Amino acid sequence: MSAPRTNIAVAPDSLPAMHAGFTAAVRRAGGAVVPLAEASALMWADPGAADQFGAILADAPQVEWIQLPYAGVETFGQDLDEDHLWTCAKGVYATPVAEHVLTLALAGLRQLGLFTRTPSWGPRIGRNLLGANVTILGGGGIAAEVIRLLEPFGCDVTVVRKSSESMAGANRTISASRLMEVLPRTDVLVVAWALTAETAGAVNAEVMAALPAHGWIINVGRGGHIATDDLVAALESGSIGGAGLDVTDPEPLPDGHRLWDFPNVIITPHVGNTAEMGLPLIVARVEENVRRWVNGEQPIGIVDPSAGY
Repeated sequence: MSAPRTNIAVAPDSLPAMHAGFTAAVRRAGGAVVPLAEASALMWADPGAADQFGAILADAPQVEWIQLPYAGVETFGQDLDEDHLWTCAKGVYATPVAEHVLTLALAGLRQLGLFTRTPSWGPRIGRNLLGANVTILGGGGIAAEVIRLLEPFGCDVTVVRKSSESMAGANRTISASRLMEVLPRTDVLVVAWALTAETAGAVNAEVMAALPAHGWIINVGRGGHIATDDLVAALESGSIGGAGLDVTDPEPLPDGHRLWDFPNVIITPHVGNTAEMGLPLIVARVEENVRRWVNGEQPIGIVDPSAGY
């Protein structure tokens, strides 16, 4: 006999603020917080504790649905299966991350990295985001929010996604097989893919060579999307305008790494979404999904285990 849908476990308890937020969300949504052995669903409350997941799930034999706290699920890849319903935080953090895309794009095109490092009156250079050609790799929640935030800038936006199904607000939506067609006129290339076998290292020397010499790469997906050695080579040769990186490979980027030396590289320490920004957002998603689960409805943010996102 399966556990009642109202029986929800919250684990682990290694992040007290997240655990408390999830617990309160479960109760507000009409669920009861119960031990793992009695639960029909598990709210995973520590994105950094993927190594504990298998052991904890083994103590929850009746769990049917698992809510993960991040949009990316690659650290749980070894545990994803077809026996459970999996959901993640798809779309939850899209707005703050999209805001960071604009921050990096504007700072890059306006050469703020160079100017803030120069101890004297520097050269008068810079480009507009206004009217720029922006290509977004990925068709998820971040892409949708970037498109929305770009509206006042009048950009020409191309979305590159697995399928060419139209994306609202984009001037065009194309499949990944056509990426090379749009790169030569791309002023800003935004990387917002999920990290999969197909996208790992996909922003490589060939992609960078196809960009115009002033083109900027903005990565808010995962560091593994960019071939780091190829990026260093492109920056050294001046074949691209620069890069705004909220994620890197390796991550954290070690002290002394070559990328720190370029004035046209802006590196932020994976702060497109911070705990302070994100906790209220994921707590709201947990509450909504628990309410749906208790009422026999489909939760939001379903993960396809075979696709890995």
